[in-house]
Amino acid sequence: MSTLVFGHKAPDTDTTGSAILWAWYLNEVLGQTAEAVLLGEPNTEAAWLLKKYDLPKPRIIDDVEDGQRVIIVDTNNPAELPKNILNADIRRIIDHHRLVAGLATKGPINITIKPLACTATIIHQLMGDDVETMPDWAKGVMLACILSDTLAFRSPTTTDVDQKLGESLAADLGVQVDGFASEMFAAKSDVSAFSDEELLRMDSKEYETGGKTFRVSVLETTTPEQVLARKDSLIAAMDKVAKEDGVDQVLLFIVDILNEESTLILPNDLVRKMANKSFATVCGDADHVVLPGIVSRKKQILPNLTL
Repeated sequence: MSTLVFGHKAPDTDTTGSAILWAWYLNEVLGQTAEAVLLGEPNTEAAWLLKKYDLPKPRIIDDVEDGQRVIIVDTNNPAELPKNILNADIRRIIDHHRLVAGLATKGPINITIKPLACTATIIHQLMGDDVETMPDWAKGVMLACILSDTLAFRSPTTTDVDQKLGESLAADLGVQVDGFASEMFAAKSDVSAFSDEELLRMDSKEYETGGKTFRVSVLETTTPEQVLARKDSLIAAMDKVAKEDGVDQVLLFIVDILNEESTLILPNDLVRKMANKSFATVCGDADHVVLPGIVSRKKQILPNLTL
């Protein structure tokens, strides 16, 4: 039986790239049989990465069968995984997020969770000396994962380990970090083909606070004005998405990568109240608020959310 390697739903660059990298390592270095798969369509940046290195898009799955061997990367949250994940045979977890309760395994497994900005950085460490066998496409995928999750080293999640590895990979490949990142972010910023509902789910995580459950969505872009031009229709879509996904409210943060700030859409008084308490701002009756310096959901948004 082949081992399936996958990350969270709404796959971004780190989830997509880390699954591909670890499956490559298992197959080509350790001589095991593994397949990288996705739990949905990759976002535009991840799709750009696949095209850049002429990599086939991993197979998309809806669920896993009982007893299926799996390795989970870039998450440990059951809410972000297939419905039947507890009946699968989880063999390993590689992640950089906070530990979430709920997963159960059939026996002892290796779990690696480190306070680094990127799962691919952890994968590089786990490969040890075998990283010397990585082909250039794998180095490029690893570099893209790091630059994506660190916003090209702008995010407060960035560690010295992530930055040194990213710079080393760029040097090995003979590419400039800024130019490579600009290509990536341009691809990420092109969301014209997506519906409002798709945008609200594209990069989102469920979070509970104050007795309410939220879908916390983040859109990282170099052209925030393109997303803000759809503000009214996005607000209208929030109720629909909340009802369909079984949450109380959708929160949308539009992250301006270049100016290092976020715009939070304010569809109602509940979100205005949360913004005021969470980010020490005053919203009044506005339908959006700019949050200077706020760019990281993991380190700056989720830890501060309160009602």
